[in-house]
Amino acid sequence: MLDGILQLPWWGDLLCVLLATHLTIVSVTLYLHRCQAHHAITLHPFISHIFRFWLWFTTGQNTKEWVAVHRKHHAHTESENDPHSPYVHGIKKVLLEGAELYRISALDPQVSEEYGHGTPDDWIEHNIYKSYSFTGMGICLFVYLALFGPIGLTYWAIQLVWIPFFAAGLVNGAGHYWGYRNFEPQDGSTNLTNIGIIIGGEELHNNHHAYPSSARFSVHWWEFDIGWMYIRLLSALGLAQVKKVAPRPKQQQRQEEKELLDLDSVRAMLTSKLHVMADYAKQVTLPVLKAEIGQANGISRATLKRVQKAIVRERSLITVPQMEHLNQILHDNLQLKTVYEYQQRLTEVWTRRYKNNEGMLKAVAEWCQEAEATGIRVLEEFARSLRNYSLQPVYNHA
Repeated sequence: MLDGILQLPWWGDLLCVLLATHLTIVSVTLYLHRCQAHHAITLHPFISHIFRFWLWFTTGQNTKEWVAVHRKHHAHTESENDPHSPYVHGIKKVLLEGAELYRISALDPQVSEEYGHGTPDDWIEHNIYKSYSFTGMGICLFVYLALFGPIGLTYWAIQLVWIPFFAAGLVNGAGHYWGYRNFEPQDGSTNLTNIGIIIGGEELHNNHHAYPSSARFSVHWWEFDIGWMYIRLLSALGLAQVKKVAPRPKQQQRQEEKELLDLDSVRAMLTSKLHVMADYAKQVTLPVLKAEIGQANGISRATLKRVQKAIVRERSLITVPQMEHLNQILHDNLQLKTVYEYQQRLTEVWTRRYKNNEGMLKAVAEWCQEAEATGIRVLEEFARSLRNYSLQPVYNHA
């Protein structure tokens, strides 16, 4: 039996393949996703082309097509025009046939024309990477056979299906179906786990949909985005520049508290409205619900527990049975109904159109004034706290 050039134990060969697949994942998340699709980072031309070459070599991936399909996904998430929504196509189809759904959309020239702007358009793209998209994978197979021997065919196959399974299937399918949510954007995105390593940080998918142009996908100290770690490393070496990270609202210190709401605080809230609504859920809605559960008994307690997710869920994503059950709970509980109504009203404040900044300030001030008069302590405290909102820097040139 022929042996490869590398005389390694089986686990050594496997480690090499896993490192190669990890480089592919890193190329997707740093180059295709954060750099090309969302312009959240700028990569040094040398590093950018290494990623670009590696994707052609291992997957035959075309930059413009990938970027176009992904941008269309963000523009039409969970609608009929979403290339791979599990709510439209079904979770099973996206998980098992996500790569095929991607291919159908990528082959549509109108998609590339409308959403693929700003991607590489040079000689090597047209004459090698695009014209000979399968040649790279053929060379990759030859290299694997030369390095590992016949088992190299298996390793090559693993490399080939890695992205279709994890990115096209797992992220686009499970990442819109199962998991936890830090924020409530108008889509079904979820964080698959708080440790983003296997898929380069793409596991933190809800965070990404909340703030698509952020170079960093983690938002809490207990979340880890390995892609962000690589970005910081490349930045330290002068090989990458962070253009934008998600806004992070903060509260003024007690000695700096404002007496009145001002335009700066309103702008901070508007820029980070999903953070504000997440704070409302944690500081107002859920504490009131928890108190009601604590006072209830038997069937009433079980009924209240059933609405814990729905009551803070983006309203457009609540199913008809869930909404009917929630409405019944709210009908029977005045305090819970009040905080839920104020939650919806605050959401409407951010989506309403205003003639000028003063109009927006007036709308938020009216909401706060009425909230402070409800007699519900946690709601009153939250309304008063809004005047102390400010933003940490959005742009980061480290």
